[in-house]
Amino acid sequence: MFAELFAVMAPVLAGAGLGFTWIRLGHDYPVAFVTRLVFNIGTPALVIASLSGADIDASSFGRTMLAAALVIVSMAGVAFVLARLLRKDWRVILAPSMYPNTGNMGLPVVLYAFGEAGFVFGITVMVTVSLFQFTLGTMLASRGNPLKSLAKTPTVYAILIALTLLLTDTELPLWLDNSVDLISGFTVPLMLITLGVSLASIQVRSLRSGIGFSLLRIPLAALAAWSIGSLLALPPMAHGILILQMSMPVAVFNYLFAQRSQREPEYVASLVFCSTLLSLIYLPILLAILM
Repeated sequence: MFAELFAVMAPVLAGAGLGFTWIRLGHDYPVAFVTRLVFNIGTPALVIASLSGADIDASSFGRTMLAAALVIVSMAGVAFVLARLLRKDWRVILAPSMYPNTGNMGLPVVLYAFGEAGFVFGITVMVTVSLFQFTLGTMLASRGNPLKSLAKTPTVYAILIALTLLLTDTELPLWLDNSVDLISGFTVPLMLITLGVSLASIQVRSLRSGIGFSLLRIPLAALAAWSIGSLLALPPMAHGILILQMSMPVAVFNYLFAQRSQREPEYVASLVFCSTLLSLIYLPILLAILM
């Protein structure tokens, strides 16, 4: 189990390691340009490529989506407590508390643990997290008019398009599907390399804080997912996947949002890095329980 899990997380560590090494060797890296490229082109393509071919019925989609949304809202409340405990601005802590890495880490783990039958529930949780992150997250990260920023966010429109395709069982034309898939391919690698670039300037104090944050957030997220899933009487598989997905490490996108809003991006990078490393320890335990 550990070998399979490490195989999922190794690309995350390798991508961040490339960015870290690049900066340590003295090379330049255009963080602002890459962030704009990922947000405005790569991420919309990735959302459509990931969701357009998923297979799930509307009823299961709706119940699981509601449960995930309630967990996200619960974690928003937890974020204010964590901010006080860690003596940080709540705007810095809010997004990392709410948005786990349900995509490029969560989905492979779900597929390994639950197979194709569970993968659709993993997709549903990822869609819900993406909706919150690219609507509420965009508004909170903006420094001007939040509604104007939201209207200018291509990923919001990509989510709406992907949901329409998903719920109407419509497929993209082959030429368009291939094009979107190709363009989406650069998104995750660039995100991880940019994360590594930021890690090159992290102080030891930030790493200690990152570990402390992870040790507080992970059990609270798992507890919230277990409680809400039980309350909504989710099927056992959907319930287990909800707990697993919401207990994932802090999503890399949180760092990109912090970079764009200039709210302590180096600190947020440490949260991503530390929670990812800790997941090597706690995910095998969690999988053993849920499986």
